Amino acid sequence: MASNEVVIRFEKVSFEYGHNKTILDEVDFSVRKGMKVTIMGQNGAGKSTLFSLITGENKPEEGQIHLAQRATIALSRQVIPRDELELTVREFFEKCFSNKVYDIDPKIDDVLEVVNLVGHEKVHDRIMKSFSGGQQARLLLASALIQEPDILLLDEPTNNLDKAGIAHLTDFLVKYKKTVIVISHDAHFLNSFTDAVLYLDVYTRKIEQYVGNYVNVRDQITARMERENRKNALLSKEIQAKKDQANAFAMKGGNLRAVAKRMRELAEDLEEEKVDVRKEDKTIRPFVIPFQGDLIGDIIEISSVNVLKKHIPTKKKVSVKLRKNKHLLLVGPNGIGKSTLLESIANARAEGSIIAPGVRVGYYRQDFSTLDFNDTVFESLANVMRKTSGRVEEERIRAVAAGFLITGDMVNTRIGSLSEGQKGLVAFAGLVIERPGLLILDEPTNHINFRHLPVIAKALDEYEGAMILVSHVPEFVSQIRIDEILDLEK
Repeated sequence: MASNEVVIRFEKVSFEYGHNKTILDEVDFSVRKGMKVTIMGQNGAGKSTLFSLITGENKPEEGQIHLAQRATIALSRQVIPRDELELTVREFFEKCFSNKVYDIDPKIDDVLEVVNLVGHEKVHDRIMKSFSGGQQARLLLASALIQEPDILLLDEPTNNLDKAGIAHLTDFLVKYKKTVIVISHDAHFLNSFTDAVLYLDVYTRKIEQYVGNYVNVRDQITARMERENRKNALLSKEIQAKKDQANAFAMKGGNLRAVAKRMRELAEDLEEEKVDVRKEDKTIRPFVIPFQGDLIGDIIEISSVNVLKKHIPTKKKVSVKLRKNKHLLLVGPNGIGKSTLLESIANARAEGSIIAPGVRVGYYRQDFSTLDFNDTVFESLANVMRKTSGRVEEERIRAVAAGFLITGDMVNTRIGSLSEGQKGLVAFAGLVIERPGLLILDEPTNHINFRHLPVIAKALDEYEGAMILVSHVPEFVSQIRIDEILDLEK
């Protein structure tokens, strides 16, 4: 239970990212010891920036950040730094502590149990890069948990975790006695332990503080938006009526001009009463991923796959043929080789799988490494269009990007400067322009705002080409037509 002792307090904190991009504007909030807090807000609102201010990685332009004396902080990062990929598991965990920890192995065993990364072998001497994406996500999470900090910051901790992994983590967080602050888009997970929400409003750059579980707060925010929209609609009606009256009186001239002037002033007063409807609550527009229409017959045939059993590749015979309009769900536990299989199919390197000649492959990678982080959004989408149709239509690129909330100057932003969620939206915009015949999607819900997921699910459900999907979010998968399931474990 939370105590009355405040462990984090922001006082009039302002922060800019780069030149003139205000993220926070005179923000005030406090977090008490033992609270379990969710951070909500649109992609790009600054949720991860908030963590960097708490850890001290970034400093505020103005205002004060107060942390409880001697409070320890640990952050679960989203990716393993490149210079740590060659470390052994033991060295990776030793780096989490400023002082040497003697006999760290039992501690590592305990924390790997929490993140459900336990096998028959001891992993302490394995190199970090030898683990799958899902396993690396668990190791990153474990590296924060092993420190048992006073303030635990978790950034998208359920990405790449399967059902069992999420259950283990939820149980740990429910029992954890200290303060936890979480960024996540997994509503069911958040609702299991949240008792307060910090809501970043990307429009006002303020943080609103709510008490209650995640779903309760989400409903409060939705209800408030609906009230604001209704109020604005009524005011718009009234304003228009006053303007019409003003015009009618002005036409009649004479003394009625004064009445017309008064009507205009009333209309202006009403205009000021309008509430700025939250821009961050916009959802991406419904979209279609067009299918490369000139394909007939089998688009892909898979006769065998490589799976990892105790880290040893094993060949397995399968029989999968996907034609137009066939959707395949690929399932199996973390570490069995799902991402590796998708990557080898997408790059036409998979033994045992044949893609028909001339098929364009649209590949959504969970780490966005199909995108060049040095490109601007415009350059990235223009490259896709050039490869697909041999020409570049600026108007079309801007229209597609706008549908994914990438508007105005944002199309000239480098992809590396975008939030993870925005990178995901750029990747989807690229698929719309590419018009693939085979669509391969590896965990497409990671980092994406919960409001966008039903729109994305509908686009995938209606996709008319061949599709291979990996997703650990049952609620998302249930909204998509699946014709066949390939379980790598069976």
